[in-house]
Amino acid sequence: MITKFIKRILRRDPMERHMQVNQSGAPKCVPKKTHRIDPHLLSKNAVKVTDTLQEAGYEAFIVGGAVRDLALGIGPKDFDVATNATPDQVQKLFRKARLIGRRFQIVHVTFFGKGAPEIIEVSTFRALLDNAGDHVAESGRILRDNVWGSQHEDAARRDFSINAMYYDPATETVLDYHGGMADMQKKTLRMIGDPAKRYREDPIRMLRAIRFAAKTGFTLDAATHAPIAKLSNLIHDVPAARLFDEILKLLMSGYSWAAIQGLRDAGLHHGLLPLLDHILDTKADSKEANNFVRLALANTDERIQSGKSVSAGFLFATLLWPDLLKNWKQNIAKGMSNIPALHDAMDDTIATQSSGMTIQRRFESDMREIWSMQPRFEKRVGRYPYRLIESPRFRAGYDFMLLRCATGEQNPALGEWWTSFIAADPAGQEALMTSVKTESASGNANSPAKKRRRRKPKVASPAEDAAS
Repeated sequence: MITKFIKRILRRDPMERHMQVNQSGAPKCVPKKTHRIDPHLLSKNAVKVTDTLQEAGYEAFIVGGAVRDLALGIGPKDFDVATNATPDQVQKLFRKARLIGRRFQIVHVTFFGKGAPEIIEVSTFRALLDNAGDHVAESGRILRDNVWGSQHEDAARRDFSINAMYYDPATETVLDYHGGMADMQKKTLRMIGDPAKRYREDPIRMLRAIRFAAKTGFTLDAATHAPIAKLSNLIHDVPAARLFDEILKLLMSGYSWAAIQGLRDAGLHHGLLPLLDHILDTKADSKEANNFVRLALANTDERIQSGKSVSAGFLFATLLWPDLLKNWKQNIAKGMSNIPALHDAMDDTIATQSSGMTIQRRFESDMREIWSMQPRFEKRVGRYPYRLIESPRFRAGYDFMLLRCATGEQNPALGEWWTSFIAADPAGQEALMTSVKTESASGNANSPAKKRRRRKPKVASPAEDAAS
């Protein structure tokens, strides 16, 4: 008991010392009875990281979105830790730790357990960059960000007030530098500092503002919202990998449709995903595409909110399907046969998308496999169904086909047949195939696939007649 008491006092000392040194930027100290964070929602590994750093004499806090979610009574999916220890100092304290990034250097501390490995992201307090020389581009975008500072500088560098709170598990207190708790009570999302300047520093913050607003149901305050439309073109200066990661977070937030509506309202949707332009188009000829994508996003949101996994490749395959379907039909109209027309449409659709936000190759491969399966679902005789079920991505392709059936693009009877086939025993599967032997190989008049023409019997030549 005495040892634990001494450790608690020692852990508290860095926080008290920090607050004494930085009186001008001192935070509001929010006690447990006010913030009401449930310790059971904390990651044991995140607490282990803060404990280890504090016992080594450093300051360490759970920070950012995790604190926001904890204060809202939500169990965070990810935990970040902020400290005054440098990345090299952090790395020396943990066996499974590695340095990540160049522009923004952090440490990933990995913990292995019964389930999937958990990564705790540890960052060092950043300094203000008003006079950082070559660290900032002429446009205002931060190029390099490895200048260490104090905690109050680090708080000022964070984007929104609700993300600038630091939680100490040892003392169960929250350090609130910019009125984040008050903004949470008002359900307001407010940028720290001059919003226009902050967006120029990192244009991704505009997308984050939309995502946080959709996820929390908070409203962007007027000053935070106003510059976005004017500065929206800055998004295209962001490195492709960062832009892709942020769009993926937005689409997999569990509130993707609300986020897409937010992108439209803020004028941010143009050029990111070409499909977004006509998803949000209310014209009659876009209705079918809208229905397909809305249903896909609704299914994605439902799965994420239920704690189920979602494939990014599947999600992008659904978002780009209306474009691909249009290209596929056009290729067939030009006289191309079904499968070559489909593969050519895939190439065109992905190439068009790459002019906006580039989708990573590993997801592109999944998309192509899901799309390629669609004509194969119409072949329900012989060995075709058995071979299709053995495909590694069969489940994704099957779910995609069911989505097409649900929107009326494909005959619902096709989805019902496959659902029955999957559940049936071998005798039942044979009976199901027997029932469709007389159907056309295409199986659905609404499909872009052409019906196969029966080959005319070969007429034997006179020489062949003589030989016979």
